[in-house]
Amino acid sequence: MLATTVPDTWPSARQVARLVGCPFSTRKRSAEGGHRMPTRFTIEPLVIPEAPGAAGWSDFEAANAVRNVCEAAAYGTDDLALRAEERLPMWINTEFEPRHGLIARMDDAVVGRAVVDTLADPASKHAWLEVLVRPEARGLGIGAVLADAIEQLAHDDGRSTFIVYAASPDAPGPRLDAPTGFGSVPLENTEVRFLLARGYRLEQLNRGSRLALPADPEALSRLEADTAAHAASDYDAVTWIGSTPAQFRADMAHLHTRMSTDAPTAGLEEPEDVWTVERIDAEDATRASADLVPVTAAAVHRVSGALVAFSTTFVSPDSARAITQDDTLVLREHRGHRLGTLVKLANLRAVEVAFPGRPSIITFNAEENRPMLDVNEAMGFVPIGYEGAWRRDA
Repeated sequence: MLATTVPDTWPSARQVARLVGCPFSTRKRSAEGGHRMPTRFTIEPLVIPEAPGAAGWSDFEAANAVRNVCEAAAYGTDDLALRAEERLPMWINTEFEPRHGLIARMDDAVVGRAVVDTLADPASKHAWLEVLVRPEARGLGIGAVLADAIEQLAHDDGRSTFIVYAASPDAPGPRLDAPTGFGSVPLENTEVRFLLARGYRLEQLNRGSRLALPADPEALSRLEADTAAHAASDYDAVTWIGSTPAQFRADMAHLHTRMSTDAPTAGLEEPEDVWTVERIDAEDATRASADLVPVTAAAVHRVSGALVAFSTTFVSPDSARAITQDDTLVLREHRGHRLGTLVKLANLRAVEVAFPGRPSIITFNAEENRPMLDVNEAMGFVPIGYEGAWRRDA
């Protein structure tokens, strides 16, 4: 969405109401008498404000708060919180990453949200969905109605392969194993039962990890010595803060494209997501307007002069905020030379120098991606939780 009004290609609030039959009435048990009282909620399009404070801002901010509350409840930390101000540019600049949202409102408060992300290629059949409901509003059917609506909208847009990443807090009892053979989720968890009932199948586990800063200097020194012994003769590390230097833009576009095909996705079979130099420029501009500073380290292959590995983090100007680890990739044809360690260490060193005092770095990795988990564990990352990666073919 590019403005505060909803574009013609996206259903109006009235169309959404017709699509999913809202407003809705459910019933909840009263605290006093044990009888069930009616609860009404509405499902509406998430209108994107032009700027913080503009029309629609309060709903946008409330929808972002739903996300933050749910993440904190799932992972037991506020380190994953994002400010609405830094998320807004990603919703305004959607040329390369189309995104739409719905909100659930109850008693004039936004208590749930649903998001669908797609590729810009209209021929792509994939859609990435998210449905979140604040803990105090769960059990009223809001999540099911949001899921119905967002799935239908994705289907109407020609998307038929739905992918959901859902946090699964640990719990006792039976487990559902990932078909990769790496990791499992508690079978009785609400989100697991919800997704299974809707026809989704678990394909993969992702591990969320946290590195407390400053990192252990002895551990980093050992890793640097080991990396130098394997990569020093053929590769060099380069780092930059902010926008991508002109000489690296084409290589970074190639690396981001390969990120969509080279990273382990198990049975999700996520499609190639093509990046161009123009998309690199647009991403840099979006991050700058979000007041997030990218820190990137890359490995240069001396023989070809090309970038063959990279790692990017995003840093908020608020020194109390955790740093977000974004993509890390080593091209398949250059693996086995400790390049993942090389770029992650170079990135960490650059962050510690330029942005001292940050509390932590948060990262997510496929549980079967043992080479990258080995790097993270050696650096001092510890698990904070897991999310299941689910697929449904509609």
